[in-house]
Amino acid sequence: METESIKSANEKSNHQPLANMNALQSYLTEKEEMAFMHLLYSSSATIRAGNFGLSRKDVAKILEMSPDDDDGFYSFINRVNQGLSRYYKVIYDKKRDQVIVMLRATARMAKSTLSPEAMAILLLMFYQQEVLQHEFTLLSQLFEAFGHEQLKASQKLKVNIDTLRKIGAVVDYHSDSDEEAYQLTAIGVNMFSDSFLRRAVEFSQSQQFNKDEVLKFFKRYNVQYSGDDSE
Repeated sequence: METESIKSANEKSNHQPLANMNALQSYLTEKEEMAFMHLLYSSSATIRAGNFGLSRKDVAKILEMSPDDDDGFYSFINRVNQGLSRYYKVIYDKKRDQVIVMLRATARMAKSTLSPEAMAILLLMFYQQEVLQHEFTLLSQLFEAFGHEQLKASQKLKVNIDTLRKIGAVVDYHSDSDEEAYQLTAIGVNMFSDSFLRRAVEFSQSQQFNKDEVLKFFKRYNVQYSGDDSE
């Protein structure tokens, strides 16, 4: 687990963020460095479109540890996150058995990646699938929520969904039904920081909430294993 001394040292080192990259070898073994490199590669939307990240078993194989070694597995994730928190965040989504690396981005950079419409679609899917525990979201549900009063609404929705698909946030959900449906990936689930979720809830409810109330509302504790989120 993360200690206060490590956190304090990490905060100081963030004043010289590039030094953190150079210091990677000081707290990761050679196998752990290799595992991190594999995760970076496999988390690329260009390289692994539709199949992001690695399974826990694959990561354990690179680290040469038992797939059931919780202490070793989460120690690796925590140490990478402590050292490179300014740039990256390694996430293990137990529900989807995906270990991925997400690149941190400023709000301005995020705005240039996703339109407000795409962000709204993603947030609705997040609420349906992570809070209400629906397995997928139908295109007809998105149309009912956002598009029924817009000209060429179906086409606009699909353009924004395609954007989410390209960055790995959603995938097509295949079932026996002919209806189009979509499912969040580990990337889509973790694109929203705690601070964003807090602001979203406060805006909708016109009152302030503390972090714990918002996290419980969005069931974030059921999505992530542990650890502080300073976003």
